[in-house]
Amino acid sequence: MENTNTVGILKDLVEILNDRIEGYEKAKKELDGKEPDLNQLCLAMIDESRTLRNQLGMEVEVLKGEINGDSTDRGSIYRLWMEFKSAFSSNDRHSVLSECEYGEDAAQKAYRAALAEEGLPANLRTLIETQKQTLRVAHDKVKGLRDAVA
Repeated sequence: MENTNTVGILKDLVEILNDRIEGYEKAKKELDGKEPDLNQLCLAMIDESRTLRNQLGMEVEVLKGEINGDSTDRGSIYRLWMEFKSAFSSNDRHSVLSECEYGEDAAQKAYRAALAEEGLPANLRTLIETQKQTLRVAHDKVKGLRDAVA
């Protein structure tokens, strides 16, 4: 696979993780301290996203690419993270967790798309698969919390 395509895939995933950080920051703000356990969850997800993003960023640097604010075509497809159709208007526990799960679904979709790319170097495929699994655990945790409220 050409380096520029590989860098593009990694940058798309970095964008998703940036969106995830923004989404959880927005959720935390909307909760306004009313749900201490969800506040902690948001902080943990933000930290997790930063760690994953930094791992991908290091790989982009190895490939002589740059992480900048530019959006890529694939990234724009998945920038659905927390584009809340005023979903936080009620800012109750269930709606916040539902929107967080929606964002986690978008992240899973982005990672599946990245793994569907042919010619991805084996080391990067392994990294992306590992990160996807980490994000799947987060998804399932958010879903479980949401289902417990219903």
